[in-house]
Amino acid sequence: MIRSILFGTVALLATSALASAAGPDDVKAAAKKLADADSYSWKQNTENAGGGRGPGAGPTEGKTEKDGYTYLKMTRGDNTVEVVMKGDKSAIKTQDGWKTAEEAAADNGGGGGQPNPTRFLARMVRNFKAPAAQAETLADKAKELTKAEDAYSADLTEEGAKELLMFGGRRGGGNGNAPEISNAKGSIKFWTKDGVLAKYEYHVQGTVSFNGNERDVDRTTTVEISDVGSTKVDVPEEAKKKLS
Repeated sequence: MIRSILFGTVALLATSALASAAGPDDVKAAAKKLADADSYSWKQNTENAGGGRGPGAGPTEGKTEKDGYTYLKMTRGDNTVEVVMKGDKSAIKTQDGWKTAEEAAADNGGGGGQPNPTRFLARMVRNFKAPAAQAETLADKAKELTKAEDAYSADLTEEGAKELLMFGGRRGGGNGNAPEISNAKGSIKFWTKDGVLAKYEYHVQGTVSFNGNERDVDRTTTVEISDVGSTKVDVPEEAKKKLS
């Protein structure tokens, strides 16, 4: 009887260890299958607790073709921004028409010492990762992914939560200032369908301090993927010229 109990316990622990170890690999494999697809679309929504807008809050629609164009449409409050990318080149639709990311970054539209949203957007575009690539990176920020049906979930590592709380903020450079992150924590969940990444969601909490200003952050980002293999990306001619 004791031997049976011990054997069952060892088997259970071994199975749990294998499931935990397989989690990141399974998610990365599902993300790779998505990346290998001819094309796909996605919808991303970022919400701050309490309904505040905050950095990055709002919906984004995206489409991408393998070795082709990627198109983003981001809505932030009353403003809508369009971005087209191909390879390491990108173009942003501004009030003055389509500009390369470099042209947008050099824009002095902020004026009066105020932050330039176009310049911030250009920096964000340079760091952009499509969902397939982002999911692979996110899997490495999870502590121990466990599976239930077609979903994998885990708490985020403290360092992973800090990176996600940064949300494109300065890490240094310029005047050397960088946001300070404290009390960082979070969770993440991935869903797959037929072995392909179908959705993921991460929630982060913490306190961000920058230039003497302290702000509590409680943010959830959800990405849902659709039309795998059948998405078509239509790009305006003016944007194509900027990418040539």
